[in-house]
Amino acid sequence: MKAGRGRKNGDKPDPAAEAFAAGLVLLKRNPAFGAVAFSVCREHPCALTPAGGLAAVTSGGKVHVHPTKRAEPAEWAWVLAHCVLHLGFGHVPASKDDPRVQPDRYDLAARCTVVNRFLLTFPMGRPPDDLPAAYPSGDEGELAARWRRDGIPAEYERCGTAGGQPDQILTTWNGWNTTVPDWEAAFARALTRAVSTAMDTAGGRVDRETGERAPQQPWNRALNWFVSSYPLLGGIAAGITVVADAELARTHGITTAAVNSAVGEIYINPLRELTDEQWRFVLAHEILHAALRHGERRGGRDPFLFNVAADYVVNDWLVRMRVGDMPDGVLYDPQLRDLSAEEVYDRMAGDLRRRRRLATLRGKGLGDVLGEPLRHPAARPYADLDDFYRRGLVQGFDLHQYGGRGLLPAGLVQEIRALAHPPVPWDAQLARWFDAYVPRPQPVRSYARPARRQASTPDIPRAGRYFPDEEAARCTFGVVLDTSGSMSATLLGKALGAIASYAEARDVPAARVVFCDAAPYDAGYLPPAEIAGRVRVRGRGGTELQPGIDLLCRADDFPPTAPVLVITDGWCDTLRVRREHAYLIPEGARLPFTPRGPVFRLS
Repeated sequence: MKAGRGRKNGDKPDPAAEAFAAGLVLLKRNPAFGAVAFSVCREHPCALTPAGGLAAVTSGGKVHVHPTKRAEPAEWAWVLAHCVLHLGFGHVPASKDDPRVQPDRYDLAARCTVVNRFLLTFPMGRPPDDLPAAYPSGDEGELAARWRRDGIPAEYERCGTAGGQPDQILTTWNGWNTTVPDWEAAFARALTRAVSTAMDTAGGRVDRETGERAPQQPWNRALNWFVSSYPLLGGIAAGITVVADAELARTHGITTAAVNSAVGEIYINPLRELTDEQWRFVLAHEILHAALRHGERRGGRDPFLFNVAADYVVNDWLVRMRVGDMPDGVLYDPQLRDLSAEEVYDRMAGDLRRRRRLATLRGKGLGDVLGEPLRHPAARPYADLDDFYRRGLVQGFDLHQYGGRGLLPAGLVQEIRALAHPPVPWDAQLARWFDAYVPRPQPVRSYARPARRQASTPDIPRAGRYFPDEEAARCTFGVVLDTSGSMSATLLGKALGAIASYAEARDVPAARVVFCDAAPYDAGYLPPAEIAGRVRVRGRGGTELQPGIDLLCRADDFPPTAPVLVITDGWCDTLRVRREHAYLIPEGARLPFTPRGPVFRLS
């Protein structure tokens, strides 16, 4: 490539040329940019060099750089990367057509915006100070169409490298005896190699000092296959850590594999001999357990039995999607096809003889969805990965559909789409229940009560608003609160705070509160502020809630249509409530009877 005008013996150093050369070295150190075969022109004069900017790129693969403009090496590296990305993104494709139609100002601005946005996530050097710090979403076509309709925002009008002139110039390819180069494909190959090398180095598959490739274990090859070839699970597989420790597996009884979604770790037994295809099946099985949050979804169900039910569902999906080969002894029953994990659990709950013969990938009688991460020397800090799993699986599903990778089981598609819409929080569900069953007091206007604005207009009579006593008394609800020793202060605080906030927001004047442990304590009607802060919990004995419910429902001053909310931790007696009611219990708790009203699980 041409480096431009050098300096002869005895000439003074050229600071502009030296800064540009240093910036070019910075760019070439990056494997993705360094693999693109572009050339540089710093000749003077040059008709294609932008007079008011730093550089412009032609479809012939040449970057025309201003020979006297001064910039820092990091800025030159950014400018060259910007021009190379125009080549790699197909903005200036090579062609033998003559003449060629140059892009208009809308296409130029949209393409520069897309390139600059990419450089924010794939940094190279330092951008000039006068460029925007953020860029709008959308591809080149969407942005150009939007700006043709609405006009180009001032900050994106000149976000290229040529000042007020075009930095993308289409020229005719004159190499008649050679094939027209495909800059877009060449950059894609270079970027793929660079990313693969970086991932191999980060994952320890390539030695950082020698650059030699370390021997790869079959489970690592299977995990890399998801990243490179299976977009549905590739995003999650990239963030999953495989812990292959024989002693750890022996200590915790892991025959083949187990997973903990909280830390994103899959624990495998490296002594288990499986083929690469079988390891793909095993890892996909555990990834789906983590991504679909099977450990958190079981609620109050038996952990092992719900794990088994989820195994039947997941294994059927993988067989139908033809992901790897299913190892021997894995739970699989075609008769349970198209059922959810909850439905399979209900079918199996009464078959105790079948339960004794069941085994997951962890082993017989043990679930492979672990409630707690296993301790080992390379353990990562505990983190909530719920957003990571949701985003990775939803984006992987979009890529799978966009790439036409084949049909997916309807049950899996349904669960992925459900993940895209997180469940409504417990307090919002509780508020909806209150909205449905607790009427809001309706104010009445009367001239017997002057309005608050009457003093400002003494000559104009204004009716005031007030709540009749019978209307306010009807708008209430009852709370039966378990105050036994098993109730935690955190649960009490969250529950009472949510109730008080709702009552105050909905103009409920007071709620009837009954505390229960060994005996009921009637606190009477309490305003919302006292429910939240000044209630003193009295009892700390055993848990008998039915007397409190009977006391409340038989009270003469409690409206017969008012609903009842029971707050308990689940360690209570069997309840019979003969009016509209609901239960508020902690996450993971279970009532000792089949509830007839809705159950809200406090998290």
